[in-house]
Amino acid sequence: MLNLLRLRQKKHMTQVALHIVTGIDQSLLSKYERGERLPSVSDLTILADYFHTSLDYLMDRTDQAAPYPPVKKAKK
Repeated sequence: MLNLLRLRQKKHMTQVALHIVTGIDQSLLSKYERGERLPSVSDLTILADYFHTSLDYLMDRTDQAAPYPPVKKAKK
């Protein structure tokens, strides 16, 4: 997950700082960045929301960092 590493470094954050704001263990963040472990859907969602990007970008499936448009809620 090189894009996760790039996003974190772009914000001048350490893994510990990212842990503090997301609640994801620093050791897991390190493993995600090194490609030693795949993140859970929950962790991916937390990271995508924090960095305002898509899950595909975090998983290095695209080079487009823009998030997907939000889901439109049906009117009641």
